[in-house]
Order: sequence, then C-alpha cells, then structure tokens
Amino acid sequence: MGTEINKNKCIFCDWSSREILVEDEHAVAFFDAFPVNPGHVLVIPKKHVADYFELGSDLQFACMNLLNQAKDIIRERYKPDGFNIGINAGAAAGQTIFHVHLHLIPRYHGDIPDPRGGVRGVIPSRRSY
Repeated sequence: MGTEINKNKCIFCDWSSREILVEDEHAVAFFDAFPVNPGHVLVIPKKHVADYFELGSDLQFACMNLLNQAKDIIRERYKPDGFNIGINAGAAAGQTIFHVHLHLIPRYHGDIPDPRGGVRGVIPSRRSY
C-alpha cells in the first residue's frame, strides 16, 4: 500500500515487550506508553499500514472488535465514567507514528474542568458550539 513505511523502524511493529490486554490474529491492544489518563489503551493492526483508511473493512472491523474488548477490561479495572476514541490519520491530524493506532481513552469526572465537546477539542476554538 502507498502509505506503508519501513516496518523495521516502526515502534508498533514489535509489541513483544508490551502488556497485551487482548489480541487476535489481526490486531493487538496494549497500554499507551504515554497515557492521557489511567487505562489509556492503543489498538493496532498487526499488519503494518500507516493510514486507517487503507486498512480495509476486515482489519477496521478487527480493530473495532478489540477496542470493544479492551473497553470491557478497562471498565472493570479502572472504573472510568466515560471514554474518548480517537484515530489520528495523517500528519495534519496529529499522527506522529505512521502505523495505524486507535486510542481508547478512559475519562473520569473532573479530569478536566469542562469536557463538553469531547473530541471536538482537537481544535480548541471550535470545541463549543
């Protein structure tokens, strides 16, 4: 695929040192090394692809399936009050590691003063509407 990069230099292509929460033949979920909140998890496809939209529906489905399984584990372990789900697709969207990864971010009452707008906060001036 056009957006694949040299997987020998990709930090997400070797997850052997990570605490795996759940995995299947297509994807794996583990804790983010730089968590936004306690329980922040990344779900990544095992196939090295940079752009989420180039995964194909089968791998997108596999990632979403693991996202749901990880949510159940995080809910049990951390008791969050909600979740944000995010995918940075492309440098302009903030992607810095060009191996698809989905963020599952547990949210807790009071973790920020006003959470209204959720993921709309990626552009702070447009968060409130």
